[in-house]
Formats: sequence, C-alpha cells, structure tokens
Amino acid sequence: MNKTRWAVVALLVAAVVAYISLDLGQYLTLAYVQSQLDTLRDISSRNFALAAGAYFVIYVVVTALSLPGAAIMTLLGGAIFGLGWGLVLVSFASSVGATLAFLVSRLLLRDWVQNRFGNSLKTINKGVERDGAFYLFSLRLVPVFPFFLINLVMGLTPLKTFTFYWVSQVGMLLGTAVYVNAGVELGELSSLGGLLSADLILSFVLLAAMPWLGKAVIAVIRRNRLARAYKKPAKFDTNLVVIGAGSGGLVASIVAAGAKASVTLIEKHKMGGDCLNTGCVPSKSLIASAKVAETIRQAEAFGIKDAGGQVDFAAVMERVQGVIKTIEPHDSVERFTSLGVDCVQGEAFIRSPWTVEVNGRTINTRAIIVATGARPMIPEVPGLADISYLHSDNVWELRELPKRLLVLGGGPIGCELAQAFARLGSEVTLLDRAEHLMGREDEDASSIIEQAFRERGITLLLGHEMKHFRAGDAGDLLTATAPDGTDRDIGFDKVLVALGRKPNVEGFGLEELKVPLTERGSIQVDSAMRTAYPSILACGDVAGPYQFTHMASFQAWYATLNALAGALKTFRADYRVVPHATFTDPEVARVGLNEKEAREQDIDYELTRYDLDHLDRALADGHAHGFVKVLTVPGSDRILGASIVGPHAGELIGSFVFAMTHNMGLKKIAGTTHIYPTLLEANRFTANAWRSARVPAKLMPWAERYFRARL
Repeated sequence: MNKTRWAVVALLVAAVVAYISLDLGQYLTLAYVQSQLDTLRDISSRNFALAAGAYFVIYVVVTALSLPGAAIMTLLGGAIFGLGWGLVLVSFASSVGATLAFLVSRLLLRDWVQNRFGNSLKTINKGVERDGAFYLFSLRLVPVFPFFLINLVMGLTPLKTFTFYWVSQVGMLLGTAVYVNAGVELGELSSLGGLLSADLILSFVLLAAMPWLGKAVIAVIRRNRLARAYKKPAKFDTNLVVIGAGSGGLVASIVAAGAKASVTLIEKHKMGGDCLNTGCVPSKSLIASAKVAETIRQAEAFGIKDAGGQVDFAAVMERVQGVIKTIEPHDSVERFTSLGVDCVQGEAFIRSPWTVEVNGRTINTRAIIVATGARPMIPEVPGLADISYLHSDNVWELRELPKRLLVLGGGPIGCELAQAFARLGSEVTLLDRAEHLMGREDEDASSIIEQAFRERGITLLLGHEMKHFRAGDAGDLLTATAPDGTDRDIGFDKVLVALGRKPNVEGFGLEELKVPLTERGSIQVDSAMRTAYPSILACGDVAGPYQFTHMASFQAWYATLNALAGALKTFRADYRVVPHATFTDPEVARVGLNEKEAREQDIDYELTRYDLDHLDRALADGHAHGFVKVLTVPGSDRILGASIVGPHAGELIGSFVFAMTHNMGLKKIAGTTHIYPTLLEANRFTANAWRSARVPAKLMPWAERYFRARL
C-alpha cells in the first residue's frame, strides 16, 4: 500500500474514532437541529458567506466520509438558507462529497476487487464502460437508494470520475429539491419517515424508469430502422430459414425441427460443411494415420525389434475419405429430412429480412439464421497466385506425398498438418511471422511443441516475413526476411497456406442489406446472436469471435431460440467458459485464462503446475512430457483458467471445463476419486498440489508434537 493510501486510511480511522468518541452523531439528529434552528438562522442572517461556507464544508465532509446524517444536513440547508440557496449549496456539496467518497473507494478497494473478481466482473465492467452514466443517473433519480452505497460501489467500476460527478449533480437534483423544500418547514417535522410518501416514492420510481423505457424504445427503433425499408410479407412459408449446413446450421435445424417449427436448410455445396469435409474430420483422420507411422518408427524404444512399415500416402488419403463417408450419414439430407427439415441444395440469396431466394424459389420466413462458415485466408504476397498452392480446403485432394512441404502459419491448422505430413515422410518447413508457435498460448506450452517439431526434423522459421514467391529450376521458391533483416530463399515442392480463416459474408445478400460487419470481417451480432436486423441472426465462424466447431453448435442453440421465441424472451450466450485444443503431439488444450492473457488484462492470479513426467500412466505409455497448469483467484480455489500440454490434453481439459461451468473449484477435483493408473489423475494431482501448498506451515510443528505424544 502506497503512502497516499496509508494517509487516506489514517484519515478515515481518525474520523471514525472522533465520530464515535466525541459522540458527533448527536449533532446530526432531527431533534438537535430543530433545537438549534433559531441560532443557526441568526448566524446566517448576520454573516451569510461564513455560514454558507461552513455549512458547505461540513456537508462535503459528512458525505465524503459516508457518515450518517446527510438527510439531516439537506433538511438543514433548506431551513437555514431557504429553497433557492439551500438547493444550490446542497446540490454542489453533495456532488463534491459523493465524488470524494467515490475516489476513496477507488483508491482503497478497486484494485483489490478487480484483481480478485476481475474475470467475473468483465460483463459488468463492459456495461459500465458503455452505459455507466445511464445506470448511475437512474439510481440517482430514486432517493430511497442509499446514496453513500452508490458512491462506494461506483468507485469499484471503470466509470470516469468526471462522468460520476456531473451525472450525480444532475441525477440527485430532484431528490435534493424534495428534501430541501421539506427543510424549509424543518421546525414542523416530527420524523424523517414522513418526508417521502408512497405516492412520492412511486413518482420517483416511474421517473427513473423513463430512461430505461426510452432506451428500450430507441433500441427497438434502431433494430427495426433498417428493416423498415422492406415490406414484411403478409404470410410466411416457414418459421425459419437456415443458410449453411455446417455445424452451426445443422444444430440450428435440429433444434428448430425438435421444437416442431417449420425449418428450411439451404446448402450450396456439401452437407456437414467444413468440419466434416475439409476440417475436423479429415485432419484428425490424417493425424491418426501419421501417429501410427510415428509409433512404428519408435517401436524399438518399446522393446519391439525389426518393426517396419511403408507409408502409402494415397492409401492414407483414401482412408481419410473413407472416414468422411462413414460419418456422412449423420449429416445427410436423408437424416435431416426424416427429422422434419426441408433440405434444399442451392445458393441462397437474402432479398429482405424475411425473404430468401434459392433455385428461383422465393421463401418467406419469420427468421433467417446465417451459418455460412469461413474459408482459408490467402495473403496477398507477390507471386503466390502464380503457383499451385494448397490450403485446408484442397489439401485433401493430394494423392502424392510432397517431398518438400512449406507450411505457412504456426497456428492450430498449420501445426497439426505440419506435424502430420512430417510423420508421413515429408521434409517440412514451417514459417511464421510470430516468435513462437501457437502465439495465443503461454511460451512454456509453445516451447514444448517447438522442441517436439525440431526433434521430428521440422525446420522452424519463426519471426520471418514473406516477401515474394517465384518459380525456380529445382522447384518453387519463397523469399522471406529473417529476424536479423537478411533475405533467404526457401525451396519447396508444395506450399500449404494455413494463416487462418476468413468469414463467408459475400455474395448472398448481406452487402445489399448493409448488414454491419466487425473489424475482423465477421457479421456483427449481439449476445443473442442477432444482427442489425432482428429477424436475421448468425452463428459459427461467420459470426465469430471463436472459430471452433463446438462454439458454432453453442451459438446455434441461442440463435435458434431467439429466432423462434425471441419475441417472448431473449436468450443470451455466455462466453465465460470456452475450451479449445490443438491436436498436435503432444496436444495443447486450454479453457479460460492463461498466464499471458491474465497479465495482459492485469488480473491477479495464483499458479499451480503439475508436470506429467511424475505421472505413472504417462511414464508407462512413454509419453511423460507436458504439464497441467491452473490459474486460480488468489486465496481461493476458484479456477480462472487451465492449460494442459500432453497426451490426450483435449480429453483431460474436460475436468476443468465442467468445474468452471458449474462454479466448482479445485477442492472438488481434489476430492474426486480417479482410476489408477490413468492420465486423468494428473488433474487430481494438480488440485492436490494447490491444496498442499496452502497447508499452514506454522501448524506442522504442533502436528509433529501431537503425533509424537501419541506414540
């Protein structure tokens, strides 16, 4: 605690001690001020400036220290100075005092509260940053709310000091006027309870409700402003049209059909979208084959001699297609038709907030859900368009293993495919402009993956900038700039572009409707998944901010509920617990905050780590590398986030996802029996490590004496 804080604390303690020991509260009672009223009025009449100044200072001190008696002081202002001067003095004194109380709360408590509860307060902080003045004004209009409590609570938020002052000045004016006016007749009052009648309180409540009603009306007007340019159909053909049959669109269709709503699902390419055809399913199938090849290569380390195997890359890729075909029926037209979904193959075009065209057919619908996904993002690098490059959509067409593969991008897609191709026999070079792979993860996680890649023979060119591509005599070349500023040529037979994915927002009517987009190019939606048009919603990669299949399904649920029943109740998505995993070997999984994000957001945390080289099952399997790392609120077992690097990390993270979702802490995990020997024990050992670190050391000598005495 700095000197300023100590000085403020000392001042507060001295004020409280003086208030109690000198019984100053007796001077802030109705009976006392009534008994001294003539004297005080006489002093004011003889020296108005002195009386007004002394009154102003005392009022500010009482309010700043949150002492009981502000109501009495307000009445006294009206009694001594009349309605006009009394209102002026009380209005400014109360606002200045309230602002000082606000600043004291901010100085002494805000950092502690935000550090301890910052993750939980994110939504509140954003709301205050956006509408803090509005909230404060509404509270100030109703004089029954304890103003001193409002001062202290607002000091804990990001609300700006000047905003707090002027809103308090304006918001408290009406309530202050009522009290000052009542104070004019102070000698006739018998109690404070009669100042605010039920009718007067109701009037203030209705007055405070007016801004909220106005805001709601404005929100409705804004949401419907764009839609007013279009004529709403008198009759509808269906309750819901879903555009895109990927993860988000399929879930939206199932939810709607399950609710017995009429739903039409439009897909221009393949049912199942990216996840089934070009994303999750094929990539994990390729990773599985690559892992078998790597296991055979490591067979001697497990005591298996003369193990051998030759990679038939064409057969590997045919197996990938076979897995897709096996899963395909789950997402097929036949299955969804049987569930009651009207499946249409074709390109949709949104003509209005309630009209979609497909194959020359016009469909009038109550609501539209856009689930058009994303596509590989291709950088504008000179020469790239002149060569045959691969990306996550067309790499599955390969049937010949590239001898030299250049992978652009050190994110999840690039890392997964780089390792898989290296294990299948390609000479892989991975280039990225960032200093570490998987730049969103902590460096200790990235370093383990980087070491694993280098051990497999993958060349890592990190911190490199692409300059231009060109064809060469011995294959294509990329010229890149190294961190030291020098240029180098990188030869390759095939280049795989894995630099992220771009939302599909063009070509089906959004531009014509002028649907707002985010800075990242995704559709701008609110927490209910609604766009600027109330009848048009979006989910999945096209909406962001998370491009994960499971998050597309998550958002689809809320989008569908709001599309069908949003007029009755709004369902808002909560992104408090968002897990994800990168399926390299070892895998990297995370939920909530990691250390990097906690530091960036200035959130205080305690760290507990358990290394997998201590875990019996990991040792037995020959995969004793990695760790489990958990961030908790200081002094609490509440989980802020967890990161796991190791075998099956994507499965192991589930314990922490479940705990965070249901507001359970590490004590619950520590108290849960886990099967031995399993990898899942690592989570319990991590929780036990947290608990062991918090056993009071000073009690140990006493425990030792106790047990010796028992011998």
